[in-house]
Amino acid sequence: MPRESYNVKMLRGKALASLRTGVTAFNGLDDEGRTTVVLLSLQHSFEMLLKAILEVKKVGGVFDKRTQKSISLYKAINLCVQVDGVRLSEEEAGVIRNLDAMRDSEQHWHLVVDEGLLYHNARAAVTLFEDLLHRVFGQRLSDHIPARVLPIGAEPPMSLDLLVDREFERIAKLLKPGRRASAEARARVRALLATEALADPDAAEVREDDVRRVTKGIRAGKTRDQVFPKLTGYSSDIQGSGASVEVRIVKHGGMPVTYTSDPDADTSAFRLVDLEKKFYMGAYDLADRAGVTRNRATALRRHLGLDGNDDHYSHLFELGSQRQMRYPDNALRAMKTSLKDVDIESVWIAHRTIPKNQHIAQPPCSEPGCAVHE
Repeated sequence: MPRESYNVKMLRGKALASLRTGVTAFNGLDDEGRTTVVLLSLQHSFEMLLKAILEVKKVGGVFDKRTQKSISLYKAINLCVQVDGVRLSEEEAGVIRNLDAMRDSEQHWHLVVDEGLLYHNARAAVTLFEDLLHRVFGQRLSDHIPARVLPIGAEPPMSLDLLVDREFERIAKLLKPGRRASAEARARVRALLATEALADPDAAEVREDDVRRVTKGIRAGKTRDQVFPKLTGYSSDIQGSGASVEVRIVKHGGMPVTYTSDPDADTSAFRLVDLEKKFYMGAYDLADRAGVTRNRATALRRHLGLDGNDDHYSHLFELGSQRQMRYPDNALRAMKTSLKDVDIESVWIAHRTIPKNQHIAQPPCSEPGCAVHE
C-alpha cells in the first residue's frame, strides 16, 4: 500500500479513538449518559473513517465546494457507495444512517433505546467498522482494540426483526389508556423511526410530526407492519458468541417506499422528507460526478428523461422567480448505468440544443433507453 498522508492517519486515528470511547461507554458501569456517549462516539467514528477512506482513495469532495467546509456524514456515505474498492452496500449504508439518526435524536432531544436494540446496533457498528478497515486499509480491528473490550450484552443477541417486534409491543402497552406513559412511548417511537434509516435514506431525520402520526396509529390498533412498513423484511445475520459476535443487516424482500401528496391517505406510516437533502445535486455537480462534460450530461438527462420533476429522478425548487432543478442519487445511478450501454456522442448529437439560427437536422436517437423516442 502506498505511503499514507497525514490526513488519512489522523482521521483513521480519530475514528478508532471514538470507537474505543463508544465501546468503553457501552460496557461501563455508569448508566447516566451511557446511550448518549455510545451513539455520539460510534457515529463520529464512522464519519472519521469514511472521510479517511475518501482521502486514501483520492476521491476529492471531502470539502464542500460551496461552503468550503468538511462534508456531512450523509454526503460521505453517498460518496462511499460509489467509490471503487469501498462500494458500501445498501445494508451497510443503512447501519451508518441508523446510528446517525439515533445520534441526532439523542443529541438534540432524547430517545429511549431498548438495551437489546442498542447492543444490536453497537455490534453491527463494530462489525461494519472492521469490515471497512480491512476492505480499504488491510487492517484488523484486533490490531487496535483487544477483543475482550468489544461490546458485550447481558442477554444473547436477538435478530433485528424480533427486537423491533418486542419494542413495538412495549410501546403499545405504554400507550394504553390510564398508563400515563406517553412521553416514554414517544421516546421509544423515536428510536424505531431512526431505525427506519436502515431502509430509507429519507428517514435519516426523526421529526415530531412523524412521532405523533406513529403514536396515533399505534393507539388506533394498527400493526407494526402498518406503522413501520420500511422495516418489513429487515433482519440480522448473527455469527459467533460472547466477545466475538458479528452482526450484519440482511434484507429479505420488504415493502417499497411510497410518496404521496393525498391529504386523505392513511398517514400513520408516512414520513416527511427533507427534499433539499434528498435532491442535493445541481446539474453541474451531477455531470461532474457522472464523469461527463456538462453539455453531454444535459443530453444524457434528456435521453433518460431525468428532468421530469417526478420526485424520483429530479425535483424543481422554486423560490420566487428563481427555479432550479436538483437531482438525487437515483439520477446519478441511472446516468452511470446508461453510460455503460450507450455511445455518449450519439446521445449528444440526438439530444443537443441547436441554436435557432442554425439549420441543422437533428437525427432521431437510436441509443437504448431513450425516453424521448420510445
